[in-house]
Amino acid sequence: MSNDRIVVIGGVAAGMSAAAKAARVKPDARITVFTNEIYISYGACGFPYFLAGEIENEAKLVARSIEQFRAQNIDVRVGHEVLKINPADKKVSVKKLGTVEEVDYDKLVIATGASPFIPPVEGVNLRNVFVLRNMGHAMELKNYISREKPKNAVIVGGGYIGLEMAEMLLKLGCKVAIVELAPQIVPNMDEDMAAILKEYLEKNGVEVFTAEKLMRIEGREAVEKVVTDKREIVSEMVLLAVGTVPNSKLAEDAGIELGIRNAIKVNTRMETSIPDIYAAGDCATVRHRLTGEDVYIPLGTTANKQGRVAGENAAGGNAEFAGVLGTGIAKVMNMEIARTGLSARELQQHGIEYVETVILARTKAGYYPGSEKIYIKLIAGKQDGKLWGAQIVGGAGAGKRIDVFAACMHLGATVDAVQDMDLAYAPPFSPVYDAILVGLADLQKKLKRV
Repeated sequence: MSNDRIVVIGGVAAGMSAAAKAARVKPDARITVFTNEIYISYGACGFPYFLAGEIENEAKLVARSIEQFRAQNIDVRVGHEVLKINPADKKVSVKKLGTVEEVDYDKLVIATGASPFIPPVEGVNLRNVFVLRNMGHAMELKNYISREKPKNAVIVGGGYIGLEMAEMLLKLGCKVAIVELAPQIVPNMDEDMAAILKEYLEKNGVEVFTAEKLMRIEGREAVEKVVTDKREIVSEMVLLAVGTVPNSKLAEDAGIELGIRNAIKVNTRMETSIPDIYAAGDCATVRHRLTGEDVYIPLGTTANKQGRVAGENAAGGNAEFAGVLGTGIAKVMNMEIARTGLSARELQQHGIEYVETVILARTKAGYYPGSEKIYIKLIAGKQDGKLWGAQIVGGAGAGKRIDVFAACMHLGATVDAVQDMDLAYAPPFSPVYDAILVGLADLQKKLKRV
């Protein structure tokens, strides 16, 4: 039997992906996973649909059980908190029910995830103020909604989670208001595309207040109203969805170098600044494929991929992570939004000259039932025509078109190289000239004019 002792801290996406991959690469390694949660290997991206009742119970969100991992020779220990990493002695201090034990490792994978950012304002500790990050949060919110059936809710934050939760609360008969500090919702998209979604939300009964700062939450014991710098909003509950903070304190205390946003700095092999210690997922940095810079973009897809790389290398492999484009997608009622690459605002920040276009097309042949509008924004380098960014807002069938643009950008393609791609066509799926090609053709025309 191998003497290799691989310890993983964290039992969700990156952690369990790392453990599973390490077990496949080195089946006789002694792999131990410590997590301070009770649930493991769950799909947090499914929480809004679980809360809306579209997913029957929390068990369906769990990809693999503890027993399944143990059958793979992975020792999963729930309810165990890692207090300290001692790189010099290759030990971790683990607490369970008040007892602390020292556990040896040969290779260590840190997959501690991230925590919700809590705005430093009065009232965030009132009853019925919620966050949504882990299974415990989801169960708490589910029980509250089932028990109290709130009629008014305020969501602080207009990103993907905030928007998906707005839909869920609307379905449950709740009046919903979104408060966003930025000048627009979905801050990682450009304002012109976000404006389309904002108008749609407002037409469907969601109040959207942008460029407003949360000042405090008021109530005697539970939430009664939300106060911004512009108004007061009566509310029975508040959901804080204003981003995440990487759980990197454990690594920092061990002397591991941190990077952007205080996430754990890693290379393409998921190695940290200390030998034999890897990091992956929402606690770690990632390289952006277009800029080559370290970024912090916590996404479930990235966490799983980074976890696999960390696990393979911890088991003696030689894997590298290719980097990200920040590709994201969400559904809000009957509207789909997606983006990949850099926005026009980000290109301006990088001093890159660009040409952009926004086109309006249809998701299916115009005569086919269910054909919906689709807006596509494309951005390319002014000098070389390289694709830098794509954003989509549209009806059913619009969003996943973003994957075509992500593939093009992953390969560093120019508009000229892909503007006549051979895409599939049938009336139930697209017009004969797909919206993707319409956007590329229009962008190509604009590039030729400059």
